[in-house]
Amino acid sequence: MNESKSEYIPKLTLDPTGAEAAAAAQQAEEAAKAAIEPERPELDKLSEAEQAAVREFAKQIDITNANQVLSYGAAAQTNISNFSGSALDAVRSKDLGEVGNMLSGLVVELQGMNFPEEEKKGFKGLFKRAGNNIATLKAQYNKAEANVDKITEELEKHERVLLKDISMLDKMYEMNQGYFKELTMYILAGKLKCEELRAKDLPELQHKAEQSGLPEDAQAANDFANMIGRFEKRLHDLELTRVISLQMAPQIRLIQNNDTLMAEKIQTSIVNTIPLWKSQMVMALSMEHSRQAMAAQREVSDVTNQLLRKNAEALHQGSVDVARESERGVVELETLQHTNQELINTLEEVRQIQEDGRKRRAEAEVELGRIEGELKQKLLEING
Repeated sequence: MNESKSEYIPKLTLDPTGAEAAAAAQQAEEAAKAAIEPERPELDKLSEAEQAAVREFAKQIDITNANQVLSYGAAAQTNISNFSGSALDAVRSKDLGEVGNMLSGLVVELQGMNFPEEEKKGFKGLFKRAGNNIATLKAQYNKAEANVDKITEELEKHERVLLKDISMLDKMYEMNQGYFKELTMYILAGKLKCEELRAKDLPELQHKAEQSGLPEDAQAANDFANMIGRFEKRLHDLELTRVISLQMAPQIRLIQNNDTLMAEKIQTSIVNTIPLWKSQMVMALSMEHSRQAMAAQREVSDVTNQLLRKNAEALHQGSVDVARESERGVVELETLQHTNQELINTLEEVRQIQEDGRKRRAEAEVELGRIEGELKQKLLEING
């Protein structure tokens, strides 16, 4: 025989509405300590103490009591029914889709940052653009951080609820195991009773009816057989309820596993993802500062190089001009040649003009002499 992990024995009762039923329901909550594996109910799966309890309870069963037969195991069935409703409410009360939406929103916020490309608009606008870009990044970061903090706060609330639910589901699992054990013992006790009745009491009644030949004895045997049949149907109902309890165990674990996975996802996001994102954002802002400082330095270097080239060109041209000018004489040879030639030309023209003047004066004297002679001749002619 297999020994149970605990000495706890579910309290069976034939009065599901009395104080014993309430005590049995209370004790069933601790049944996980004595739960057996959910297999076919077999007496040898129980501990010796549990087997003794089942056999003792079987002796108390009276199938001739119709009320007792109808209510047999009803307390355990009621516990299972109430328990199933509680489990369903627990599932309905959680909206893991909302948590998924929050995690999706968190991803959107983390991906929402962007870094503007540097525009090439000259040296004057460089520092203004740098300031604008940093301000834009900080504004985006502050907005995203506020949204992330808000989402984080809501996720932490959901995490606390999920952790409570996980603990509650552990308790529900233990209760279900207790109900399962309780139903198993009810069924085993009932089957023991049925085996005893069919092996001993029913044959005795049938034998009595055969011996007496009285119709009332035959009817009594038939009624007793029907009572056994109804009780067996009752046990069958309990076995169906036991299957429900059996199915509840993996369902609870599945729900609990989903809650655990979601809680772990939330915890990972809060403990790892969000701090990593914030540290990366700080690094990104620092790198943006460095990039813009480098861009400013590059602009300064470019302007400096341009100034140096222009100054070098100006110095070269100025130096050449000065050197050339310094090597020139006070009066250039070409100038002296030109002035000399002009002077010669001037003297030649003056000489030529003077020569022409002398010729014209000589010719004028001759003409004046002739004119004077003509005038004298004419005067003589008039006087004569």
